[in-house]
Amino acid sequence: MKYLLLFLLFPATIFAQKKKTPAAPDKNKIAIAQDLDQQYSHYKEVAMKIWDYAEVGYKEVKSSALLQEELKGQGFRVEAGVAGIPTAFVATYGSGSPVIGILAEYDALPGIMQDAVPERKIAEGKQAGHACGHHLFGTASVAAGIAIKKQMMATGMKGTIKVYGCPAEEGGSGKVYMTRDGLFKGVDVMLHWHPGDENAVWLDGALANKSAKFRFYGVSAHAAGAPERGRSALDAVEAMNNMVNMMREHIPSSTRIHYVITSGGKAPNVVPDYAEVYYYVRHPEKTTVVSIFDRVAKAAEGAALGTETTMKYEIIGGTHDLLLIDTLNHAMYRNLQLAGGVMYSAEDLAFGKKIQTSFPFNYPDVKDAGMIKPLVVPVNASPGSTDVGDVSYNVPTVGFSTATWVPGTAAHSWQAIAAGGTDIGAKGMLVAAKTLSNMAMDLLNDPALIEAAKKEFRVKLGSYEYKALLGDRQPALNYRD
Repeated sequence: MKYLLLFLLFPATIFAQKKKTPAAPDKNKIAIAQDLDQQYSHYKEVAMKIWDYAEVGYKEVKSSALLQEELKGQGFRVEAGVAGIPTAFVATYGSGSPVIGILAEYDALPGIMQDAVPERKIAEGKQAGHACGHHLFGTASVAAGIAIKKQMMATGMKGTIKVYGCPAEEGGSGKVYMTRDGLFKGVDVMLHWHPGDENAVWLDGALANKSAKFRFYGVSAHAAGAPERGRSALDAVEAMNNMVNMMREHIPSSTRIHYVITSGGKAPNVVPDYAEVYYYVRHPEKTTVVSIFDRVAKAAEGAALGTETTMKYEIIGGTHDLLLIDTLNHAMYRNLQLAGGVMYSAEDLAFGKKIQTSFPFNYPDVKDAGMIKPLVVPVNASPGSTDVGDVSYNVPTVGFSTATWVPGTAAHSWQAIAAGGTDIGAKGMLVAAKTLSNMAMDLLNDPALIEAAKKEFRVKLGSYEYKALLGDRQPALNYRD
């Protein structure tokens, strides 16, 4: 039986349909899919343990240890505490070329908690939640690494699989330190994925990002009895925020700047002698984000001068945009198609329809989770930032998303936590594990695919010499404190 394949005509986004006789089924991929299906309950249990741990960036002690034990139990050599980060690790199986890397994440987001139910219900006793689905991310990547290893053992296939345990993606730039320490050197191709509300290969890149905590120091005084003696650090924070907000009119429209006041005093009748504000600056171009950040820093300096306070700032994170490799995108798309979308049970559908009633907009059909989105560059895409960008400027890298959340769900929402704590999340996770494994099989068996990817990588990289946007600072291990 004949079927349709979609091919992207680079650099256009128009597709031609071409009929082609299907190749014989890949026995390796069939075996891997069967193995992962059999392990579904086990990997769901692993993911839900991490969902319950809900550990924030650089504090993922139990989550990291659990994933390391999974890999050690399957014969991987695990090096823990790499790049000066206690919760980072590299797990290796095999030897020689090619070397295929798989990225894994497992940090949660602070300040957003939710039970695994389709209405808003704050989980008691928690301070964080997996609102970006990294419990699924880390587990699927580990599951894929193990599945590939089993097939390599069964067939005698040569090569090396490396699973990278990457902490603190949410603002902590964990992969940047790992990149800076050379942990990705020698890897031929890097694979990654991310939880989402649809099944699609990443074609919209990411925003470069630079972040910092601006700390102001003033003089405390009685706010009523002796206000003239005080110099308010909170006034400085507010003055800085006002200046930055006025600056928005005079920066490129594709820029994103956001902040949160992390310390503003303790009592209204005391002039605050300390205040802190945490800023993100984002832009599609890495050089532009640096120049805009420098202007934000000048606003901080002006705010300190105007309020007679002093100011220091600490760079917390800095990430590159994503360098996209079309050769790999095509191959990943074929493997995502092979893995297929997510099929919901009647219980899943009921959960999905219930949770969709909380969305303040028109939402896709719940059954859209079963679809694979065409390989087309999104229109009006609004990507976030990721430290995978730094990896992509050092190794040919490719990524995708699967429907781990009910279609229409936004990342960093209570709805994402809720769906991610159910079979809806676990089923999408399994699709991701299969897709990663399928892609790895292609790379292990096709040296020409790797060489084509490397050639395109060299052309797109051009003369650019990688330099971490966060400079030479050590990992911000306490940035969530």
